[in-house]
Amino acid sequence: MARSRSKATLRAWLVCPGLLGCFLLGFLTGWFTKLTEKNPNSSDVRQSVRQKLVAEMKAENIRKFLRSFTKLPHLAGTEENLLLAKKIQGQWKEFGLDSAELVNYDVLLSYPNEKQPNYISVIDDQGNEVFNTSLFEPPPQGYENVTDILPPYNAFSAQGVPEADLVYVNYGRTEDFFKLEREMGINCTGKIVIARYGKIFRGNKVKNAILAGAQGIILYSDPADYCAPGVDPYPNGWNLPGGGAQRGNVLNLNGAGDPLTPGYPAKEYTFRYKVNEGVGIPKIPVHPIGYHDAEVLLRAMGGPAAPDSSWKGSLNVPYNIGPGFTGNSSTRKVRMHVHTSNKITRIYNVIGILRGALEPDRYIILGGHRDSWVFGGIDPTTGAAVLQEIVRSFGKMKMEGWRPRRTIIFASWDAEEFGLLGSTEWAEENAKVLQERAVAYINTDSSIEGNYTLRVDCTPLLNKLVYNLTKEILSPDEGYENKSLYESWLEKDPSTENNTYPRINKLGSGSDFEAYFQRLGIASGRARYTKNRKADKFSNYPVYHTVYETFELVEKFYDPTFKKQLTIARLRGKLVYELADSQVIPFDCRDYGEALKGYSNRIYKLAKKHEEQLKLYKVSFDPLFSAVVNFSKAAAEFHRRLEQVDKKDSLAVRIMNDQLMLIERAFTDPLGLPGRKFYRHVIFAPSSHNKYAGESFPGIYDAMFDIESKADQHEAWEEVKRQISIAAFTVQAAAGTLKEVA
Repeated sequence: MARSRSKATLRAWLVCPGLLGCFLLGFLTGWFTKLTEKNPNSSDVRQSVRQKLVAEMKAENIRKFLRSFTKLPHLAGTEENLLLAKKIQGQWKEFGLDSAELVNYDVLLSYPNEKQPNYISVIDDQGNEVFNTSLFEPPPQGYENVTDILPPYNAFSAQGVPEADLVYVNYGRTEDFFKLEREMGINCTGKIVIARYGKIFRGNKVKNAILAGAQGIILYSDPADYCAPGVDPYPNGWNLPGGGAQRGNVLNLNGAGDPLTPGYPAKEYTFRYKVNEGVGIPKIPVHPIGYHDAEVLLRAMGGPAAPDSSWKGSLNVPYNIGPGFTGNSSTRKVRMHVHTSNKITRIYNVIGILRGALEPDRYIILGGHRDSWVFGGIDPTTGAAVLQEIVRSFGKMKMEGWRPRRTIIFASWDAEEFGLLGSTEWAEENAKVLQERAVAYINTDSSIEGNYTLRVDCTPLLNKLVYNLTKEILSPDEGYENKSLYESWLEKDPSTENNTYPRINKLGSGSDFEAYFQRLGIASGRARYTKNRKADKFSNYPVYHTVYETFELVEKFYDPTFKKQLTIARLRGKLVYELADSQVIPFDCRDYGEALKGYSNRIYKLAKKHEEQLKLYKVSFDPLFSAVVNFSKAAAEFHRRLEQVDKKDSLAVRIMNDQLMLIERAFTDPLGLPGRKFYRHVIFAPSSHNKYAGESFPGIYDAMFDIESKADQHEAWEEVKRQISIAAFTVQAAAGTLKEVA
């Protein structure tokens, strides 16, 4: 018995080394396989992955996604937009993302009243309506039987039926109202004003009309701004038909997000203001019309002539200012009928995650909106289709065993058209995490707004990366075969500051990067194809936000081969890849230093127009100039150390990467800009006079704007000094974050 037990023990010991060897072999094989999967950081592997990622993207796929996503209207808050969200979510899961979830919020949206349509009337002295504007746009060919097309309206307009004389206010810009009030002596108080679309964000036009005392505002698209010469109206060309009218929200949110829950996510538990107390909601009726209807209103206008040619569009009317009509129509007035109502509605973002292998707690966000006013042929679906193809390509790489170094978050935002609501609510809900972990946000709204050349708006941190990547991508432009995107871009749109580089714009607002860049201080960028800004005088693209923005518009006129959209997919995809997978985050702080130098010189040049006041009130820009010099020195020293860092020392690399990640954050002020607390970036903000445009050193700029008309000059210049002080401190503090870690 004892002998048999000892034999068994002996056999077990003899078998053990074999088992142990097999176990160790299997373990090590698995371990090294895991390392191969999770450490794709040798330059050869990274180059191979990048090439495969870009080669995987196909123009035909973008075309199919665009066709699929634009068949039906999908306005935020509608069943169709939820179905589209679920379709995108399902595809992202099929593509191989680690997760794809719907995230909902209950926000204030705005819709026209189906039983009481919105329209404009001309009324006689008995109150009879002698002319009414159209109630809907004639549908495009092939879409006559589509239901759920809402008529043109301005979301969040106040309800009302005001009657008054009409005043023509050109584009409704600040300078247009100054011209009327200060130079021409025309008072808009109690009047209904009519403004043409273009030049600035429509919400700024409405704000200006309210400040001028108007009872209501009519917005229209003039052919001078929405028709290119020699091009037919849609469907035979890409110009705006006379019955087309641009939809759009007219909020002045200044970054607040949902009007009822400013600063906080619109969840079930959140405190809400009353619907009539919402942030940025106008107090006067607003309604958009087409140029055929506008021509009827403008033809009979009386009053003085347009002050100069810049006030004249290309309708066959005199463009008289008013107030009121002339001749046989002198007793007639205008009546607005606006019955739009606001209601709390559920919206849905789709959030997809591809987890990082080595730094899963560092995030690159690629986000763009899904909701559209009608079909969304260009806005946003040329962006949504590109996003879908990028996700598919990244998903395929992941399915083949690759993972990025850092986590990539893909987002399909809802309710962008109603004030960037989906993206802002998600940013608010995740603000604490994003401030700690977000490296960059790349926007993927419309990938084309024209087909002439590339347009890029981004933080200066991304300038070098954008230039380098565009040198690697072939240009899709005719006549530039075998040349790079960088070459065609440089030739067509050189920078005004330095024509040896292509132009890169400052970030303003008007799309979903706003909360990430302007509020949270996350490095951000956007890229798309655009028009020829020198030659093309029309505003945006002519059928913007109309029923005529269809798949056929893109396929027939804007990008028949889909090569421009493919080019943008490759550029956006490469930006995300480099940010997610480079061992060292590819930001360059030295470019920020150069930008700050230019911005500080520009704002000082503006101030020098008031040389006497600068001396009288002892206003000095020296602290700002000094801080900019210090930042440039700190940036140069930082990059010198970065070049020498031991790449095998993961902690040393991580420390410097964190400094790079947090430099954009260092330019934010928790108190925000005066009167605009959700715009916290001290270097950049949307212009107070045009939300679409970016302004540098906005605190100083706004303090100096129209300063000569301020009643208390001492107080006005004290505010300028305060803003210079804030800017100087912020730049100096940012320089401090680049110093060697103690």
